[in-house]
Amino acid sequence: MISRIPKFTAAAVALLLLAGCAVNPVTGKKELSLLSTSQELALGEQQYPINQQQQGGQYNVDPSLQEYVNQVGQKLAKVSDQPQLPYEFVVLNNSVPNAWALPGGKIAVNRGLLVLLEDEAELAAVLGHEIVHAAARHSAAAMSQQTLLNAGLAVLGAATQESAYGDLIALGGQLGGSAYIARYSRSNESEADQYGMKYMAAAGYDPQGAVRLQRKFVELSKGKQASGLEALFASHPPSQARVNANIEHAKQLPSGGVTNRAAYQKAIASLKRDADAYQKYDEALAAVNNKQYSQALSLVRQAQQKQPKEAAFYALEGDLLARNKQYREAHSAYDAAVQKNPALFSHWLKRGIISAQLNDYSAAERDLNRSLNYLETPYAHYYLGQVYEKQGQVQNAYNHYQTAASAGGDIGSRAQARMQALSGQ
Repeated sequence: MISRIPKFTAAAVALLLLAGCAVNPVTGKKELSLLSTSQELALGEQQYPINQQQQGGQYNVDPSLQEYVNQVGQKLAKVSDQPQLPYEFVVLNNSVPNAWALPGGKIAVNRGLLVLLEDEAELAAVLGHEIVHAAARHSAAAMSQQTLLNAGLAVLGAATQESAYGDLIALGGQLGGSAYIARYSRSNESEADQYGMKYMAAAGYDPQGAVRLQRKFVELSKGKQASGLEALFASHPPSQARVNANIEHAKQLPSGGVTNRAAYQKAIASLKRDADAYQKYDEALAAVNNKQYSQALSLVRQAQQKQPKEAAFYALEGDLLARNKQYREAHSAYDAAVQKNPALFSHWLKRGIISAQLNDYSAAERDLNRSLNYLETPYAHYYLGQVYEKQGQVQNAYNHYQTAASAGGDIGSRAQARMQALSGQ
Protein backbone atom coordinates (compact mmCIF):
# COMPACT_ATOMS: atom_id res chain seq x y z
CA MET A 1 0.00 0.00 0.00
CA ILE A 2 2.79 2.44 0.88
CA SER A 3 4.47 1.89 -2.47
CA ARG A 4 1.40 3.32 -4.20
CA ILE A 5 1.70 6.72 -2.50
CA PRO A 6 2.97 9.30 -5.03
CA LYS A 7 6.67 10.13 -4.75
CA PHE A 8 6.07 13.78 -3.92
CA THR A 9 3.89 12.73 -1.01
CA ALA A 10 6.48 10.31 0.31
CA ALA A 11 9.07 13.08 0.04
CA ALA A 12 6.80 15.49 1.88
CA VAL A 13 6.28 12.98 4.65
CA ALA A 14 10.04 12.45 4.88
CA LEU A 15 10.57 16.20 5.19
CA LEU A 16 7.94 16.32 7.91
CA LEU A 17 9.74 13.56 9.77
CA LEU A 18 13.06 15.38 9.53
CA ALA A 19 11.65 18.78 10.45
CA GLY A 20 9.37 17.39 13.12
CA CYS A 21 11.95 15.70 15.33
CA ALA A 22 12.11 17.12 18.85
CA VAL A 23 13.78 16.06 22.08
CA ASN A 24 11.51 14.47 24.67
CA PRO A 25 12.07 16.72 27.73
CA VAL A 26 11.70 13.72 30.07
CA THR A 27 13.76 10.98 28.39
CA GLY A 28 16.11 13.08 26.25
CA LYS A 29 15.27 10.97 23.20
CA LYS A 30 14.45 12.42 19.78
CA GLU A 31 10.80 11.88 18.86
CA LEU A 32 8.36 13.00 16.20
CA SER A 33 6.58 16.28 16.99
CA LEU A 34 4.95 18.52 14.42
CA LEU A 35 3.66 20.91 17.10
CA SER A 36 5.77 23.73 18.44
CA THR A 37 5.81 24.35 22.18
CA SER A 38 3.73 27.50 21.74
CA GLN A 39 1.16 25.60 19.64
CA GLU A 40 1.02 22.89 22.26
CA LEU A 41 0.40 25.39 25.06
CA ALA A 42 -2.26 27.19 23.04
CA LEU A 43 -4.03 23.91 22.28
CA GLY A 44 -4.14 22.96 25.95
CA GLU A 45 -5.48 26.37 26.94
CA GLN A 46 -8.18 26.18 24.26
CA GLN A 47 -9.29 22.61 24.83
CA TYR A 48 -9.17 22.46 28.64
CA PRO A 49 -12.42 24.36 29.32
CA ILE A 50 -14.12 22.59 26.41
CA ASN A 51 -13.23 19.16 27.76
CA GLN A 52 -14.41 20.13 31.23
CA GLN A 53 -17.75 21.37 29.93
CA GLN A 54 -18.30 18.24 27.87
CA GLN A 55 -17.53 15.92 30.76
CA GLY A 56 -19.73 17.26 33.52
CA GLY A 57 -17.94 20.44 34.57
CA GLN A 58 -16.03 20.86 37.79
CA TYR A 59 -17.26 19.09 40.91
CA ASN A 60 -18.53 21.89 43.17
CA VAL A 61 -20.46 20.24 46.00
CA ASP A 62 -17.27 20.31 48.10
CA PRO A 63 -14.94 23.00 46.67
CA SER A 64 -12.20 22.09 49.17
CA LEU A 65 -11.60 18.87 47.21
CA GLN A 66 -10.58 20.93 44.16
CA GLU A 67 -7.97 22.78 46.22
CA TYR A 68 -6.67 19.58 47.78
CA VAL A 69 -6.15 17.82 44.44
CA ASN A 70 -4.55 20.94 42.97
CA GLN A 71 -2.10 21.16 45.89
CA VAL A 72 -1.02 17.55 45.43
CA GLY A 73 -0.69 18.06 41.69
CA GLN A 74 1.35 21.25 42.01
CA LYS A 75 3.70 19.55 44.49
CA LEU A 76 4.43 16.89 41.87
CA ALA A 77 4.61 19.38 39.00
CA LYS A 78 7.39 21.31 40.76
CA VAL A 79 9.67 18.27 40.66
CA SER A 80 8.79 17.29 37.08
CA ASP A 81 11.09 17.64 34.10
CA GLN A 82 9.05 20.62 32.92
CA PRO A 83 8.16 22.57 36.08
CA GLN A 84 7.66 25.76 34.07
CA LEU A 85 4.50 24.50 32.34
CA PRO A 86 1.24 26.22 33.38
CA TYR A 87 -0.11 23.16 35.21
CA GLU A 88 -3.72 23.06 36.31
CA PHE A 89 -5.57 20.26 38.11
CA VAL A 90 -9.34 19.93 38.41
CA VAL A 91 -11.84 17.39 39.70
CA LEU A 92 -14.66 16.74 37.23
CA ASN A 93 -18.22 15.90 38.24
CA ASN A 94 -18.19 12.60 36.41
CA SER A 95 -18.85 9.11 37.75
CA VAL A 96 -16.61 7.41 35.18
CA PRO A 97 -13.31 6.45 36.86
CA ASN A 98 -10.76 8.24 34.69
CA ALA A 99 -8.08 10.91 34.51
CA TRP A 100 -6.53 12.67 31.53
CA ALA A 101 -3.95 15.24 30.50
CA LEU A 102 -3.98 17.80 27.71
CA PRO A 103 -0.89 19.49 26.23
CA GLY A 104 0.70 22.09 28.46
CA GLY A 105 -0.12 20.39 31.76
CA LYS A 106 -3.91 20.71 31.80
CA ILE A 107 -4.99 17.74 33.91
CA ALA A 108 -8.32 16.43 35.19
CA VAL A 109 -9.41 13.57 37.42
CA ASN A 110 -13.00 12.41 37.75
CA ARG A 111 -14.69 12.06 41.14
CA GLY A 112 -15.48 8.50 40.04
CA LEU A 113 -11.78 7.65 40.20
CA LEU A 114 -11.10 9.44 43.48
CA VAL A 115 -13.51 7.18 45.39
CA LEU A 116 -11.53 4.12 44.25
CA LEU A 117 -8.27 5.39 45.76
CA GLU A 118 -7.16 4.82 49.34
CA ASP A 119 -4.53 7.44 50.06
CA GLU A 120 -2.64 10.48 48.82
CA ALA A 121 0.21 8.36 47.47
CA GLU A 122 -2.23 6.63 45.12
CA LEU A 123 -3.57 10.02 44.03
CA ALA A 124 0.03 11.13 43.49
CA ALA A 125 0.53 8.06 41.29
CA VAL A 126 -2.45 9.08 39.13
CA LEU A 127 -1.42 12.73 38.89
CA GLY A 128 2.28 11.96 38.44
CA HIS A 129 1.41 9.66 35.55
CA GLU A 130 -0.63 12.40 33.85
CA ILE A 131 2.08 15.00 34.51
CA VAL A 132 4.56 12.83 32.59
CA HIS A 133 2.19 12.71 29.61
CA ALA A 134 2.25 16.51 29.60
CA ALA A 135 5.95 16.98 30.40
CA ALA A 136 7.08 14.38 27.85
CA ARG A 137 4.84 15.93 25.16
CA HIS A 138 3.09 12.62 24.57
CA SER A 139 -0.01 14.36 23.24
CA ALA A 140 2.05 16.27 20.69
CA ALA A 141 3.69 13.03 19.55
CA ALA A 142 0.34 11.23 19.28
CA MET A 143 -1.19 14.09 17.32
CA SER A 144 1.84 14.27 15.01
CA GLN A 145 1.58 10.57 14.23
CA GLN A 146 -2.12 11.03 13.49
CA THR A 147 -1.31 13.97 11.22
CA LEU A 148 1.03 11.81 9.17
CA LEU A 149 -1.51 9.01 9.06
CA ASN A 150 -4.18 11.41 7.85
CA ALA A 151 -1.78 12.74 5.20
CA GLY A 152 -1.38 9.23 3.84
CA LEU A 153 -5.09 8.56 3.99
CA ALA A 154 -5.81 11.80 2.15
CA VAL A 155 -3.56 10.67 -0.69
CA LEU A 156 -5.56 7.46 -0.88
CA GLY A 157 -8.83 9.38 -0.77
CA ALA A 158 -9.82 7.88 2.55
CA ALA A 159 -9.70 10.85 4.91
CA THR A 160 -12.99 11.61 6.59
CA GLN A 161 -14.36 14.10 9.08
CA GLU A 162 -17.11 13.36 11.53
CA SER A 163 -18.96 15.46 14.06
CA ALA A 164 -21.72 14.02 16.20
CA TYR A 165 -23.94 15.15 19.01
CA GLY A 166 -26.37 13.16 21.09
CA ASP A 167 -30.03 13.98 21.57
CA LEU A 168 -30.50 16.76 24.09
CA ILE A 169 -33.56 15.70 26.03
CA ALA A 170 -33.07 12.65 28.30
CA LEU A 171 -29.29 12.83 28.06
CA GLY A 172 -28.99 12.96 31.82
CA GLY A 173 -25.35 13.82 31.35
CA GLN A 174 -23.16 15.74 28.95
CA LEU A 175 -23.18 16.36 25.22
CA GLY A 176 -20.50 14.58 23.24
CA GLY A 177 -17.89 16.61 21.47
CA SER A 178 -14.77 16.75 19.39
CA ALA A 179 -12.21 17.91 21.97
CA TYR A 180 -8.90 16.11 21.71
CA ILE A 181 -7.64 13.73 24.39
CA ALA A 182 -4.80 11.54 23.22
CA ARG A 183 -4.74 7.76 23.32
CA TYR A 184 -1.18 6.91 24.23
CA SER A 185 1.04 4.11 23.03
CA ARG A 186 2.19 1.30 25.30
CA SER A 187 5.64 2.88 25.48
CA ASN A 188 4.09 6.21 26.48
CA GLU A 189 2.16 4.50 29.26
CA SER A 190 5.26 2.71 30.52
CA GLU A 191 7.20 5.96 30.42
CA ALA A 192 4.45 7.73 32.37
CA ASP A 193 4.46 4.97 35.00
CA GLN A 194 8.24 5.02 35.43
CA TYR A 195 8.82 8.76 35.54
CA GLY A 196 5.62 9.39 37.45
CA MET A 197 7.02 7.22 40.23
CA LYS A 198 10.24 9.23 40.07
CA TYR A 199 8.21 12.41 40.59
CA MET A 200 6.34 10.79 43.47
CA ALA A 201 9.56 9.95 45.28
CA ALA A 202 11.01 13.42 44.62
CA ALA A 203 7.87 14.99 46.11
CA GLY A 204 8.15 12.79 49.23
CA TYR A 205 5.51 10.16 48.43
CA ASP A 206 5.80 6.43 48.86
CA PRO A 207 6.31 5.05 45.31
CA GLN A 208 4.59 1.85 46.43
CA GLY A 209 1.39 3.87 45.91
CA ALA A 210 1.88 3.35 42.17
CA VAL A 211 2.29 -0.40 42.70
CA ARG A 212 -0.91 -0.55 44.74
CA LEU A 213 -2.71 1.54 42.12
CA GLN A 214 -1.81 -0.80 39.26
CA ARG A 215 -2.68 -3.86 41.36
CA LYS A 216 -6.06 -2.31 42.06
CA PHE A 217 -6.69 -1.69 38.37
CA VAL A 218 -5.77 -5.28 37.52
CA GLU A 219 -8.18 -6.59 40.16
CA LEU A 220 -10.95 -4.27 38.98
CA SER A 221 -10.44 -5.41 35.39
CA LYS A 222 -11.17 -8.97 36.49
CA GLY A 223 -14.18 -8.19 38.69
CA LYS A 224 -17.82 -7.42 38.18
CA GLN A 225 -17.10 -3.69 38.01
CA ALA A 226 -14.98 -4.07 34.86
CA SER A 227 -17.93 -3.33 32.57
CA GLY A 228 -18.26 0.15 34.09
CA LEU A 229 -14.58 1.01 33.73
CA GLU A 230 -14.17 0.88 29.94
CA ALA A 231 -12.97 4.48 29.66
CA LEU A 232 -10.32 4.01 32.34
CA PHE A 233 -9.03 0.76 30.89
CA ALA A 234 -9.11 2.07 27.31
CA SER A 235 -6.81 4.97 28.15
CA HIS A 236 -4.84 3.21 30.94
CA PRO A 237 -4.86 -0.52 30.14
CA PRO A 238 -4.00 -2.52 33.28
CA SER A 239 -1.78 -5.58 33.26
CA GLN A 240 0.33 -7.67 35.58
CA ALA A 241 3.31 -6.60 33.48
CA ARG A 242 2.73 -2.99 34.54
CA VAL A 243 2.48 -4.07 38.18
CA ASN A 244 5.76 -5.96 37.87
CA ALA A 245 7.45 -3.03 36.15
CA ASN A 246 6.33 -0.68 38.92
CA ILE A 247 7.70 -3.07 41.54
CA GLU A 248 11.07 -2.94 39.81
CA HIS A 249 10.95 0.86 39.46
CA ALA A 250 10.18 1.18 43.17
CA LYS A 251 13.32 -0.76 44.06
CA GLN A 252 15.39 1.99 42.43
CA LEU A 253 13.71 4.78 44.40
CA PRO A 254 14.06 5.97 48.01
CA SER A 255 11.74 4.22 50.46
CA GLY A 256 9.98 5.76 53.41
CA GLY A 257 7.82 8.27 51.58
CA VAL A 258 4.42 9.31 52.94
CA THR A 259 1.01 7.94 52.04
CA ASN A 260 -1.06 10.57 53.89
CA ARG A 261 -4.03 8.23 54.11
CA ALA A 262 -5.81 10.23 56.82
CA ALA A 263 -5.53 13.46 54.83
CA TYR A 264 -6.83 11.77 51.70
CA GLN A 265 -9.77 10.14 53.45
CA LYS A 266 -10.68 13.50 54.97
CA ALA A 267 -10.50 15.16 51.54
CA ILE A 268 -12.89 12.67 49.93
CA ALA A 269 -15.23 12.42 52.93
CA SER A 270 -18.01 14.27 51.10
CA LEU A 271 -17.72 11.99 48.10
CA LYS A 272 -17.94 8.92 50.30
CA ARG A 273 -20.93 10.31 52.21
CA ASP A 274 -22.66 11.02 48.91
CA ALA A 275 -21.80 7.68 47.34
CA ASP A 276 -25.37 6.42 47.64
CA ALA A 277 -26.77 9.62 46.09
CA TYR A 278 -24.48 9.30 43.06
CA GLN A 279 -25.30 5.61 42.84
CA LYS A 280 -29.00 6.49 42.59
CA TYR A 281 -28.16 9.05 39.91
CA ASP A 282 -26.14 6.52 37.90
CA GLU A 283 -29.01 4.03 38.24
CA ALA A 284 -31.37 6.72 36.97
CA LEU A 285 -29.17 7.24 33.90
CA ALA A 286 -29.18 3.49 33.30
CA ALA A 287 -32.97 3.49 33.58
CA VAL A 288 -33.14 6.29 30.99
CA ASN A 289 -31.01 4.21 28.63
CA ASN A 290 -33.45 1.33 29.16
CA LYS A 291 -36.41 3.69 28.52
CA GLN A 292 -37.67 3.18 32.09
CA TYR A 293 -38.47 6.84 32.54
CA SER A 294 -40.77 6.66 35.56
CA GLN A 295 -38.20 4.62 37.44
CA ALA A 296 -35.49 7.08 36.44
CA LEU A 297 -37.52 10.00 37.80
CA SER A 298 -38.05 8.21 41.11
CA LEU A 299 -34.35 7.37 41.40
CA VAL A 300 -33.12 10.86 40.64
CA ARG A 301 -35.50 12.36 43.19
CA GLN A 302 -34.11 9.95 45.76
CA ALA A 303 -30.65 11.22 44.83
CA GLN A 304 -31.81 14.81 45.38
CA GLN A 305 -33.03 13.95 48.87
CA LYS A 306 -29.66 12.45 49.76
CA GLN A 307 -27.62 15.38 48.35
CA PRO A 308 -29.69 18.49 47.52
CA LYS A 309 -26.61 20.51 46.49
CA GLU A 310 -25.85 18.46 43.36
CA ALA A 311 -27.05 20.32 40.25
CA ALA A 312 -26.79 17.28 37.97
CA PHE A 313 -29.63 15.59 39.85
CA TYR A 314 -32.00 18.47 39.05
CA ALA A 315 -30.87 18.68 35.43
CA LEU A 316 -31.77 15.04 34.90
CA GLU A 317 -35.13 15.59 36.58
CA GLY A 318 -35.70 18.44 34.12
CA ASP A 319 -34.86 16.14 31.19
CA LEU A 320 -37.42 13.59 32.33
CA LEU A 321 -40.14 16.16 33.00
CA ALA A 322 -39.52 17.79 29.62
CA ARG A 323 -39.90 14.41 27.98
CA ASN A 324 -43.33 14.15 29.65
CA LYS A 325 -44.14 17.64 28.30
CA GLN A 326 -44.34 18.99 31.84
CA TYR A 327 -42.56 22.10 30.70
CA ARG A 328 -43.18 24.39 33.66
CA GLU A 329 -42.05 21.71 36.10
CA ALA A 330 -39.02 21.04 33.89
CA HIS A 331 -38.20 24.75 33.89
CA SER A 332 -38.22 24.75 37.69
CA ALA A 333 -35.87 21.77 37.75
CA TYR A 334 -33.47 23.39 35.29
CA ASP A 335 -33.67 26.63 37.26
CA ALA A 336 -32.50 24.69 40.34
CA ALA A 337 -29.63 23.23 38.30
CA VAL A 338 -28.58 26.69 37.11
CA GLN A 339 -28.68 28.08 40.63
CA LYS A 340 -26.62 25.20 42.04
CA ASN A 341 -24.05 25.18 39.25
CA PRO A 342 -24.19 28.23 36.95
CA ALA A 343 -20.83 27.35 35.36
CA LEU A 344 -22.08 24.46 33.22
CA PHE A 345 -23.31 25.19 29.70
CA SER A 346 -25.95 22.46 29.57
CA HIS A 347 -27.97 23.91 32.45
CA TRP A 348 -28.36 27.23 30.63
CA LEU A 349 -28.98 25.48 27.33
CA LYS A 350 -31.77 23.28 28.63
CA ARG A 351 -33.46 26.06 30.57
CA GLY A 352 -33.29 28.20 27.43
CA ILE A 353 -34.91 25.50 25.32
CA ILE A 354 -37.73 25.11 27.81
CA SER A 355 -38.20 28.89 28.02
CA ALA A 356 -38.65 28.90 24.25
CA GLN A 357 -41.20 26.10 24.57
CA LEU A 358 -43.07 28.29 27.08
CA ASN A 359 -42.92 31.24 24.63
CA ASP A 360 -40.69 33.27 26.95
CA TYR A 361 -38.41 34.36 24.14
CA SER A 362 -36.41 36.98 25.99
CA ALA A 363 -35.49 34.47 28.71
CA ALA A 364 -34.73 31.83 26.08
CA GLU A 365 -32.45 34.19 24.15
CA ARG A 366 -30.59 35.13 27.34
CA ASP A 367 -30.06 31.54 28.48
CA LEU A 368 -29.10 30.17 25.08
CA ASN A 369 -26.52 32.91 24.58
CA ARG A 370 -25.22 32.28 28.09
CA SER A 371 -24.72 28.61 27.22
CA LEU A 372 -22.66 29.66 24.18
CA ASN A 373 -20.35 31.62 26.47
CA TYR A 374 -19.36 28.31 28.07
CA LEU A 375 -19.48 25.99 25.06
CA GLU A 376 -20.42 26.33 21.40
CA THR A 377 -23.10 23.79 20.48
CA PRO A 378 -25.33 23.44 17.41
CA TYR A 379 -28.29 23.03 19.77
CA ALA A 380 -27.93 26.54 21.14
CA HIS A 381 -27.69 27.96 17.63
CA TYR A 382 -30.66 25.93 16.39
CA TYR A 383 -32.93 27.03 19.23
CA LEU A 384 -31.77 30.64 18.94
CA GLY A 385 -32.84 30.30 15.32
CA GLN A 386 -36.24 29.11 16.55
CA VAL A 387 -36.53 32.01 18.99
CA TYR A 388 -35.67 34.61 16.33
CA GLU A 389 -37.87 32.99 13.70
CA LYS A 390 -40.90 33.05 15.97
CA GLN A 391 -40.28 36.74 16.61
CA GLY A 392 -40.03 37.49 12.89
CA GLN A 393 -36.27 38.19 12.94
CA VAL A 394 -35.62 36.17 9.80
CA GLN A 395 -32.00 37.14 9.15
CA ASN A 396 -30.92 36.42 12.73
CA ALA A 397 -32.77 33.11 12.59
CA TYR A 398 -31.13 32.17 9.29
CA ASN A 399 -27.64 32.96 10.61
CA HIS A 400 -28.05 30.69 13.64
CA TYR A 401 -29.60 27.91 11.56
CA GLN A 402 -26.64 28.16 9.21
CA THR A 403 -24.21 27.68 12.10
CA ALA A 404 -26.19 24.73 13.43
CA ALA A 405 -26.40 23.15 9.96
CA SER A 406 -22.62 23.04 9.66
CA ALA A 407 -22.47 20.55 12.55
CA GLY A 408 -24.27 17.85 10.58
CA GLY A 409 -26.28 15.10 12.25
CA ASP A 410 -29.97 15.32 13.07
CA ILE A 411 -29.81 18.85 14.47
CA GLY A 412 -27.92 19.96 11.36
CA SER A 413 -30.58 18.45 9.11
CA ARG A 414 -33.32 20.21 11.04
CA ALA A 415 -31.45 23.50 10.77
CA GLN A 416 -30.98 22.98 7.03
CA ALA A 417 -34.71 22.40 6.62
CA ARG A 418 -35.50 25.66 8.40
CA MET A 419 -32.99 27.53 6.21
CA GLN A 420 -34.72 26.23 3.11
CA ALA A 421 -38.11 27.20 4.51
CA LEU A 422 -36.92 30.73 5.27
CA SER A 423 -35.31 31.05 1.83
CA GLY A 424 -38.64 30.18 0.24
CA GLN A 425 -40.54 32.92 2.05
